Amino acid sequence: MNAPLYNMEILRLAAAIPHHERLAQPGGTAEKRSPVCGSRVTVDIAVDDAGKVAEVGMLVRACALGQASAALMGEAVLGRTPAELAAARDQLTAWLAGERDAPPEWPGMQLFVPALPHRGRHASIRLAFEAAAEAAAQAAEARV
Repeated sequence: MNAPLYNMEILRLAAAIPHHERLAQPGGTAEKRSPVCGSRVTVDIAVDDAGKVAEVGMLVRACALGQASAALMGEAVLGRTPAELAAARDQLTAWLAGERDAPPEWPGMQLFVPALPHRGRHASIRLAFEAAAEAAAQAAEARV
């Protein structure tokens, strides 16, 4: 393993993914897969009456970077709106593509600075945020 890419914090997060059980009755579900490495993340979301994430469940079968990203997403997702999740997804995508100088406005994302030059790893890092944004949008739409 490349120490700068796979540091102790990445490995700690990869081993501590919150909300690691699927929801029995989600309002929205999305599965995203990286064609590069085969990493896969499924996210279930239920929203409350205000349209904010009330419950989340995940099934994460990904590399350490994908697992760490899912952990960061899971640690701060409760209480977020679908628009906030979409913004985080879009900021992450732009940052990884070099179209944004700063990491996304989401706790802990600076952890992925060493992964910026490793384009083959970007899809795995994006998976949880892509799935969460899609599942939250579905859940909000289903409540209407």
